[in-house]
Amino acid sequence: MDYEYIDTPEALQSLVHRLGSESLLGVDTEAAGYHRYFDRLSLVQVSTRERNYLIDPLAIGDLSALGPLLADELVEKIFHDADYDLRILDRDEGLAVAGLFDTQIAAAFLGARSLGLGAIVEAYLGISLPKAYQRADWAERPLTEGMKDYAATDTAHLPELRDRLRADLAAKGRLEWAQEEFRRREETRWGENGDAREAFLRVKGARELTPRGLAVLRELHAWREEVARERDQATFRVVGNPSLIALSLRPPENPGELAGVQGVPQWVAERRGKEVLAAIRRGLAVPEEELPRFPPSRRWERDPEVEARSEQLRQTRNRVAEALDLDPGFLISRAVLDEVARRNPANREELLAIPEIRRWQVEAIGDEILRTLHG
Repeated sequence: MDYEYIDTPEALQSLVHRLGSESLLGVDTEAAGYHRYFDRLSLVQVSTRERNYLIDPLAIGDLSALGPLLADELVEKIFHDADYDLRILDRDEGLAVAGLFDTQIAAAFLGARSLGLGAIVEAYLGISLPKAYQRADWAERPLTEGMKDYAATDTAHLPELRDRLRADLAAKGRLEWAQEEFRRREETRWGENGDAREAFLRVKGARELTPRGLAVLRELHAWREEVARERDQATFRVVGNPSLIALSLRPPENPGELAGVQGVPQWVAERRGKEVLAAIRRGLAVPEEELPRFPPSRRWERDPEVEARSEQLRQTRNRVAEALDLDPGFLISRAVLDEVARRNPANREELLAIPEIRRWQVEAIGDEILRTLHG
């Protein structure tokens, strides 16, 4: 795959000037989150219909020159599943995107169930994309030639894929539906997920622990975060979540017991074992009245009429989704249907007033929803 590697501010400025006359661009990003604690933006790929470019943010240091181009709604930017790309561009570079065409969203509107880029490119273009570097460490330098070639391939086919998808959307009368979702997706920004102090409660398996086990888990989780940050290593590469749960269920008392816990790496047991055992002791020493607990579940008063409406709406949704050849959850989610059932709108205007409802959903299923609710 031919590409031009952009690794200086001057080369980036020149590229932005050249790309400003393009009508559309395929765009993708690579980050290092699978390997690194600091999930930094590590590569930006851009493709025109004829050329491919790899932009190195680690070498350039500042990608603000890309800002006006990405924000120009007259230059269409084609991403596949842009959600995380938009978040990391916002977080690391303060960049936003306008003029988005998301090939994953487009394919979903055409009834696709397998929404990975490889599956969609193969279905529409008959091309099998390489998979060798899906979990590469994109923060390593220098990048290998194989990694660069793989990265360029990720965007090289996006312009042609967009053409095929756009034509099919127009033929089905769903182009405006997809464009509404594109505009919503453009608003995506970085946002931290929840309170970091409570992150240990989100570890899979934490609900199986006693409050004392949760106290041990809290200390082990904090220890792991510190080590991962120090080593700039993804947390699961220090100790995986299943091992944290195992350590919290049956806390080892000595280095020998620690080394015998499945999933605890040898280097952790040998070089960090004292720290792990100290974290466990801190958890075991937490006073009873200070033990962590899950917050009580929010209880809703059961309303048989609302529940009945929800069930009827799900049946309607499934029937309409089958007729449209759309995934039912994509057409409208169960959570949104429950909110519709609770509010019980009487007309299209009231249905549109529900914040989670899109205009395209009202067009696609709104009348059926209202008939289900009011006959």
